[in-house]
Amino acid sequence: MSTVAARQALGAPIADRGRNLSTIREDQWFERKSTRTQPKTLSEAIVGFANAEGGLIVIGIAAGNVEGVDSSVSDQNAWRQAAMDLTVPTVSMRAELIECINQLGIPDHLMIIEVEPSNQVHATTKDEVFLRVGDETRKLTFDQRRELEFDKGQTNYEMTPMDCVELDELDGVLLKQYSQAVGHSDAKRLLIARGLMTADGRMTVGAMLLFGKTPQKYFPEAHVRVLRYEGVERGTGRRQRLISDVRFEGAIPHILIAVREHVAKQIPTRRALGVSGVFERIGLVPEDAWLEGLVNAVVHRSYSIQGDHVRIELFDDRVEVESPGRFPGIVDLHDARAITRFARNPRIARVCSDLNFGQELGEGIRRIFEEMALAGLASPEYRQTSGSTVLTLRSAPYDRSLDARLPDHARRIITLVREAERVSTGEIVKSTGLSRPVVLQQLKTLEEEGLVEWIGNSPKDPRAYWRFHIE
Repeated sequence: MSTVAARQALGAPIADRGRNLSTIREDQWFERKSTRTQPKTLSEAIVGFANAEGGLIVIGIAAGNVEGVDSSVSDQNAWRQAAMDLTVPTVSMRAELIECINQLGIPDHLMIIEVEPSNQVHATTKDEVFLRVGDETRKLTFDQRRELEFDKGQTNYEMTPMDCVELDELDGVLLKQYSQAVGHSDAKRLLIARGLMTADGRMTVGAMLLFGKTPQKYFPEAHVRVLRYEGVERGTGRRQRLISDVRFEGAIPHILIAVREHVAKQIPTRRALGVSGVFERIGLVPEDAWLEGLVNAVVHRSYSIQGDHVRIELFDDRVEVESPGRFPGIVDLHDARAITRFARNPRIARVCSDLNFGQELGEGIRRIFEEMALAGLASPEYRQTSGSTVLTLRSAPYDRSLDARLPDHARRIITLVREAERVSTGEIVKSTGLSRPVVLQQLKTLEEEGLVEWIGNSPKDPRAYWRFHIE
């Protein structure tokens, strides 16, 4: 949603633009840069966005301060030419100046650089390859670069034009909702801008999957199948334990909404300590965990594989989500922090993010690990077959006595830490309304349990913060 927020900020009154842009959370599609940024550093960010899903870079804001770029006239040309002079092959980007009021209250400008996602791998002139991962720009190793080059070969599919498909085959209501979500008045121009329609007006595979009235007319396997079993085994023949088998079709946004509602009703429950502090019946695994798994499976599956579909299988002790296509990118599937990812369908991912469906792939996987750890359950398990990726979420606790050891307000505090990503002790006190001694005592317990960690250089470090901890 950061790009939506950025677009809204760009359209705000001049006096509010800089301040609004300074408060948007940096993520997969958005980054701020200081006027002290060198062209070389900027080129690395440009390459990272191009190799991932594209995004916006705002130059002239740093540490919450609106610096403006009018005092850096000599640097502006270097920033504009960074892609042409320092990237190979040259990254496609657009740069423009927008009016703002700087931190001194003086009229100024910010430079906005919009980078398009690319179908090929880009490097800097030093032959270094970078990839945008969450709010970081990571330098890839040789093996990661090679894997990225392999995955890039599959990205053209969502951009493949569909001949003889007219605009009226798209769901006008859904398309209007998307246009309103991103603040764009012309749906056709928006589709072209998002790479979902060619300049000569032809729909692409991505447009049909996202907005088509009946995408399965062209892609019969572009559906989600939800299976509920009795017990912990599938069984075979007369011993098959299948209770229900429901298939969901339509455009991707409609599928995600319908499957979410269905799984929430079908998923088995377990007795555990809820956020209210008392034991209650809750879902087998946290909804945020299986929902992120579902969104990742639908958004990032290989749609070029026509003989298979996404499956969610519900057992009495686990949830399994299987998606066609191996995991895109070099990853350690047992370590959420070590993920270096690449979206197989960056344009589909961008639209689903704009519509607030889940997080992007790398962030979403970390979210799954966090939700399972927070619920006191075993870590997610990923495995890859020759043609698919399978996520297993088990209801088995990793520590049966954890719930009993957590202090009264622990879940409120740990939820705050997780959602804020990095938060100071003072901010926790303010948000929870608890006294500082109580908050410190609770944080100490959570730290001892390995659920949160304190980051700082000294006990009085004013920049110290707490963050959620994953082994």
